[in-house]
Amino acid sequence: MKRRVFILSGFASAIVSACTKEINSTSESKFKTYLGPEVTYIIVNKSERRMFFFHNDTMLKKYKIDLGFAPIGDKYYEGDGKTPEGKYFINRKNPYSKFHLSIGISYPNVRDRAEAATLGKPPGGDIFIHGESDRRKLGRNDWTWGCIAVPNREIEEIYSMVKNGTPIKINP
Repeated sequence: MKRRVFILSGFASAIVSACTKEINSTSESKFKTYLGPEVTYIIVNKSERRMFFFHNDTMLKKYKIDLGFAPIGDKYYEGDGKTPEGKYFINRKNPYSKFHLSIGISYPNVRDRAEAATLGKPPGGDIFIHGESDRRKLGRNDWTWGCIAVPNREIEEIYSMVKNGTPIKINP
């Protein structure tokens, strides 16, 4: 009897151990560690579909990006599908984003609110740098509602590099 219990408990331990190893080896965290120089500002050039990260005058990284589904021109109101243009800053991080990870941009600013008010429309908000969704995986470019999108592996890197308060300039 003792021998049977001993064998069964050993067998159960082996199964649990194997399952644990499988879970740990296949689950990689989306939260990376960045040990490089501080990102002091970000520049987005919409026409080039590029985003650049700088430490003072030194470019650290550049990324190819997707934009809002109506990429030409400044954002004037909620729902226009445009990515805003102007000077903003990073104001929040969302680890629970439906787009893998996301980093908030401080849109709308005072100018944006005034422009939307002139048109009698709300300016909108919730503009982010974020990862992909199923739409992007279908091969569409410029698919967001005004955000800046990068592949998931790149938003993981960006998320680790950027701090709240980092200035971002979005150019036409």
